[in-house]
Amino acid sequence: MCHYAEQRSRRIAMLVFDGARTLDVTGPLEVFDQARTFGYDYSVALHTWGEASTIRCSSGLTFDATPAARPAPDVDTLVITGGESLVSEGVPVQLQQVVRDHVSRSRRVAAVGVGAFALGAAGLLAGRRATTHWRHLDAFAAMCADTIVDRESVFVRDGEVWTSAGAGAGIDLALALVADDYGADLAHQISKDLVMISRRMEGHPQLSVAARTPRPKHAVLERLLATIAVDPAGQYELDVVAARVGMSPRHLARLFKAQTGMTLRQYVHEIRLENAVSLVLAGESFHAAAQRSGLRYGARIRDHLEAHRMPLQTGTLLVDPGGTKSVPVYAG
Repeated sequence: MCHYAEQRSRRIAMLVFDGARTLDVTGPLEVFDQARTFGYDYSVALHTWGEASTIRCSSGLTFDATPAARPAPDVDTLVITGGESLVSEGVPVQLQQVVRDHVSRSRRVAAVGVGAFALGAAGLLAGRRATTHWRHLDAFAAMCADTIVDRESVFVRDGEVWTSAGAGAGIDLALALVADDYGADLAHQISKDLVMISRRMEGHPQLSVAARTPRPKHAVLERLLATIAVDPAGQYELDVVAARVGMSPRHLARLFKAQTGMTLRQYVHEIRLENAVSLVLAGESFHAAAQRSGLRYGARIRDHLEAHRMPLQTGTLLVDPGGTKSVPVYAG
């Protein structure tokens, strides 16, 4: 990738193609557009890898785009969108070459979802950490045998190569790019304006505890899970909850395990830990995050972060449990 001199307008080139997922395109576009409303000058152009000047997303939405043979000058960031055809049909040789050409002219490159397959096929992920949509992680690992596949994180940064899970994760990735350019405060402003519940950063899991847990059919359990989600620090001892919902502790324990696959205690702990990790990654102290999330000790959060090699702040290193590797951390 080329060196990029600081300039007033940061040029973003988005590589799109027929069959691209709509949100892979529009999610990052909204983030950069919102940055402009706050006075930060991003210039975004859509490019196709073929000869056609119009592309149709898988949803049917169409975009006008510039053929990739005429890339924009002084590109700061190349964003490669995803689409199922990159997995089911493979990455066309022509697209691989277009990606290599564009990357060589850009300061950094970011792939949304299975856009990472295009980077891998072009030989640009050898020896790097990368991720993609959780549904295609096995296929990605098989294709990119020389890539360190991160199966957990919502997005990953390795130097100036960024990859993310699909669709909504493209918004998180674009926010991280903005934070890298102009600071976390701007990214927070944008996420607030977009009415996002929270901004996920590098190290956050692709699927939350709630998303991974089967939805209970019993209305009482469904309300209970919703309550735990909004108030993780609440009182959820089995006897207390059973009395609150009008069940015997034994019946509640059996019903909860049968419908969610884990005990109430396990579920509450997972929700609390997930909430605490989010707070720490957003800048809270370990102690404050533990208190707000209902955990007794901040050390549990640190242990979790170190075990998963998740980032804390710019310039810090997390050492893996075996003490053999130090992993550079980037703010997001």
